[in-house]
Amino acid sequence: MKTVRVTLLCLALLVTTMPAAASNSWLQKGTDTLKSLGMGEKKTTAPTAPGTGTALPMADIIAGLKEALTVGSGNVVQQLGQAGGFYKDPQIRIPLPDTLATVKNALDKVGMGSFADDLELKLNRAAEAATPKARDLFVNAISQMTFEDARVILNGSEDAATRYFREKMSPDLAEAMAPVVDDSLSQVGAVRSYDKMMGQYATLPFVPDVKADLTDHVVQKGMDGIFHYMAKEEAAIRADPVKRTTDLLKKVFQ
Repeated sequence: MKTVRVTLLCLALLVTTMPAAASNSWLQKGTDTLKSLGMGEKKTTAPTAPGTGTALPMADIIAGLKEALTVGSGNVVQQLGQAGGFYKDPQIRIPLPDTLATVKNALDKVGMGSFADDLELKLNRAAEAATPKARDLFVNAISQMTFEDARVILNGSEDAATRYFREKMSPDLAEAMAPVVDDSLSQVGAVRSYDKMMGQYATLPFVPDVKADLTDHVVQKGMDGIFHYMAKEEAAIRADPVKRTTDLLKKVFQ
């Protein structure tokens, strides 16, 4: 009983700091459930799922959040890890590295801009090939999420979970994507396209010498694209019932 009282007291202190949010947000509903543990008169029963008379343990709330993030991250990886996932999307399409802008401009002026366009396509293909590596890293980051992590995310901004993933995943994601991108750059012909482009550029008079790290560029831009859509997916799950695709999500966030 002493442990129970201490736990309830901690939860009471924790949830009193939570601000109000939009009534149709699953964030607010999760917060309301947290409040039922310690706000107002003392309660000894399990919290109730918002909009129902069903007791909902705190473990279900956390499990619901983790499941929502697992579903959302899986959607993002599937969307971006297919042909055209990056290249056909103007919001995340990977451009040539800034250092190659001079090369592209010079080639455009002499009617050889197609070499730069072909390289840009190949860079995006490499990112699409490497994106599936993010799936296991999302799952691992979610599995390591603590109660405090979950509380901060539930009580945070629309992209609170995405910020959590960026902090936890970025080094490992970059490390996992780099060899795949490096290999893909060769397989999809990006290295050959780069050599052809630079060969044509070298024939032009009075042009500066330029270089670019294609692998690092694709990895960084690829990660930006993944987290860009993770933030959108997170916001949609918070606000849109249609995005709650499993029984647990519907029970926790209805």
